Amino acid sequence: MVTPTPEDEAALDATKAPLMEHLLELRRRLIWSVVSFGICFVICFAFSTQIFNFLAAPLHQALKGGTNDHMIYTALTEVFFTKVKIGMFGGICLGFPAIAAQLWIFVAPGLYKHEKGAFLPFLMWTPVMFIMGAAFVYYIMLPFSIEFFAGYQTPTTDGAMGIELQAKVSDYLGFVMTLIFAFGLTFQLPVLLSLLGKVGIVSSKALREMRRYAIVGLFGIAAVFTPPDAISMLALAVPLVLLYEVSIFCVVMIERTRAKEDAARASKDLTPV
Repeated sequence: MVTPTPEDEAALDATKAPLMEHLLELRRRLIWSVVSFGICFVICFAFSTQIFNFLAAPLHQALKGGTNDHMIYTALTEVFFTKVKIGMFGGICLGFPAIAAQLWIFVAPGLYKHEKGAFLPFLMWTPVMFIMGAAFVYYIMLPFSIEFFAGYQTPTTDGAMGIELQAKVSDYLGFVMTLIFAFGLTFQLPVLLSLLGKVGIVSSKALREMRRYAIVGLFGIAAVFTPPDAISMLALAVPLVLLYEVSIFCVVMIERTRAKEDAARASKDLTPV
């Protein structure tokens, strides 16, 4: 663990305030977060058709030219509530920077200097890793999954009834959103472990020793967060294992940087005045 200096303690004491003032500040930040989400929700709901067409493009490419190159809905309100889900999904994604800024404004005064240096990059890298996870789903995993599952269609013959995919609007969107959120959240693994390494909670040695158990746990997480099929689970589990190895490398680099800083500080303290 990183020990705070007397200067850090003095700076933290200067930010102390009564409980009621903290609660009022929390209310302000929550209000601004809700307003940010609401604005982004309205924008995304207004463009929900374009967003849905973008998300449905991999399915359209897989079914292009077929008689089932369309979607169906079986409930009167299904399309409307699908657009509401798209608005909420886009509102969370688009509004995250503003929500994260409000979180930072509220939390930062209560952190030591070294904790601020660890937490701020965490907030900055979170949307980046989420976008990487979502891009992995959209451009790599989703086309492959659609091709795989659509391959179970069979034509009608004289002796057997055919099987044709008729994708449902809400089911398809739920499938895509589940994958995007699952990959986006689990791709935060290097950010989380790097943050813990930065503040001294975990070490590269501990991560190496826990590698076998971590791999088992990551496969379990992949099974929980993905649809109930082996293809989706493996598509998430394998990148997670690679990200775990990346996390170890990041923690090693953090430890080397910290060791250099400690050596330079010790050398400075030993220098005669």
